[in-house]
Amino acid sequence: MERIKKLINNLKGKRIDAEYFESAEAVKAKIISEITKEDTVGIGGSMTIFDLKLHEELIKAGNEVYWHWLVEPEKRGQVRQKAATADIYLTSTNALTEAGELVNIDGVGNRVASMFYGPKKVIVICGINKITTDIISAIDRIKEKACPSNARRLNLKVPCAFTDLCNDCTSEERMCNITTIINNKPMTVDLKVYIVGEELGY
Repeated sequence: MERIKKLINNLKGKRIDAEYFESAEAVKAKIISEITKEDTVGIGGSMTIFDLKLHEELIKAGNEVYWHWLVEPEKRGQVRQKAATADIYLTSTNALTEAGELVNIDGVGNRVASMFYGPKKVIVICGINKITTDIISAIDRIKEKACPSNARRLNLKVPCAFTDLCNDCTSEERMCNITTIINNKPMTVDLKVYIVGEELGY
């Protein structure tokens, strides 16, 4: 728990709002309470969000939810653009360093871009399994755990889906196209990081 306290202090030192929750249900309740019915909500590709079923709760409450996972392929580009300018953007992070840096690798780039530009408020949910010691170990974690798991989920024909090792491939289906590090609070975004004492997502 001392490690979590230090991490939260480091995030706050970067002017990023941070809070710890014991359970997934607790963080879900907190997020639902923060979103009014008038808020539009964008969601970035995230197994954490999907498993929490936050999108279902929000749609049931009458919110306009923009998530490309919920529409047919030909509409995904349009939905990604709407999500990028929503009032609130929900996503997870691939890794969070002990110093409070959010490290992410993306294929299209909509998710990572919307974490620091576009929406008014961004809420990032991070399970304890994604906390790493530093940026190097964060990138290692993403390439050895997150990317292979996502590649298998999406049935992509990339080496890591079969070997669990990054081969720095040149496949057209490669997901490791864009790497971002959020070092401090973005100037125009109200960024919140909610850490959960459970393993969530990849």
